[in-house]
This record gives sequence, structure tokens and C-alpha cells, in this order.
Amino acid sequence: MEEDKKLTEQESLELITEMIHKVKNTYHESGTGAILWGTAVGIAGLTSFAQRHWNFSIGFDIWLIVLVAFIPQIYISIREGKNRKVVSYQEAYMDAVWLVFGLSIFMLTFYLNVISGVTDNFMKQDDSELLLRTLTTGETRHYAPSVPSGYSLLLLLFAMPTLTTGIGQKFKPMIIGGILCYVYFIISCFTSTKYDLLMNGIAGITNWLIPGLILRDRYLKGKRC
Repeated sequence: MEEDKKLTEQESLELITEMIHKVKNTYHESGTGAILWGTAVGIAGLTSFAQRHWNFSIGFDIWLIVLVAFIPQIYISIREGKNRKVVSYQEAYMDAVWLVFGLSIFMLTFYLNVISGVTDNFMKQDDSELLLRTLTTGETRHYAPSVPSGYSLLLLLFAMPTLTTGIGQKFKPMIIGGILCYVYFIISCFTSTKYDLLMNGIAGITNWLIPGLILRDRYLKGKRC
């Protein structure tokens, strides 16, 4: 009886230890999603800045890669969801935050790309247009309506899920990245679009790429252990 009791206690202890281990493992994010978004936004922002600063074109809108990045993000979320044995309330909440962010970034990027042409068409239907006049020469040309400091709005959106995740998970790199993004947003309100694009690229690196690489390193170390 004593041997059976000891065996039962040992089995119970092993079961509890296994469950704790599974729950702990669910808090180890792989960092893949953060690396994906950081790379996409970093490349888009820095490439857009370079095109305006050095006057060249790559032939297509580089920000389309941010829209395309939404597709692998869905795949990554589904795959990582299947690998989780235990999903905590906090994890479910964070997944929802990033899903909503992905949809929001998709919609805002879509808005910034189409609103100019749509507004211009509406103005033409009303027999009106915007003209831009050069002060030095007096030359006037057609000006397509655009959203003032549209890339500042992107910076504001970038900060939300990053800071939420950083505070919720007590992860300092994302807390710092989110705070820096708000700083970039304030600065962008006083700079031209060219430098707004530069700050978008930097935000992608400091907000997600660097924290994502740190998370990835921790995840791989935890997996080896």
C-alpha cells in the first residue's frame, strides 16, 4: 500500500510538472510574426525614403509588400495555434490584438493608396480640380488630393499592438519600441513625407524586427532546453 501510495504521489507530481511545463511553453513566442512585420515595414519605409531622396524608381509601390505580408501572417498564426497544447486567456487576447492590427494595417494601407484617385475623380465629376502653383516660375499643374501626413497615421497605428504586447507580456524591447514609435509620430508631424517614410522604416526595425529577433533567440534556446 505504501509503495502504491508513493507511486501515485510520484505520478501526480510528474503530471503536475508536465502541465506546468506545457503552460510555460505557451508563453514562449517564436518571434516569427514580429520578424515578418519588421522586415516588411523596414524594407518598405527605407526603400520609399531612398527613392525620394535619390530620385529613382523601382517600378512598383514597395508598400504592397506590407499587404502581401498579411497572407503569411495568417498562415503563421494558424500553424502556431495548432502547435499550442494549452492556450491561456492572455495569449488569446494577444492573438486578437495582432489579428486586429493586421486587418487595420491592411485597411489603412489600402486607404492611403486609393483615396487620392477616388477623391480626384469625385472632384472631376463636380467640374473642379486642385492646382499646384510654383512660386518661382508661376507655373501651375494638376495636383491629386492626398492625405496630409498619411505615414504619420501608420506610425501611430504601429505603436498600439507593440506597446500593448510589451506591457501585457512584460517584454521591455517591445515597450521601448512602442514608446519610440510615439516619439517618431510626434516628430513626423513636423517633417516632410520623405522623412516620415524614413521613420516608418526605422519604426519597423525598432518596433518588431529587433524584438522579434530577441524573441526568436529565446524561443530557440527554450526549445533546445
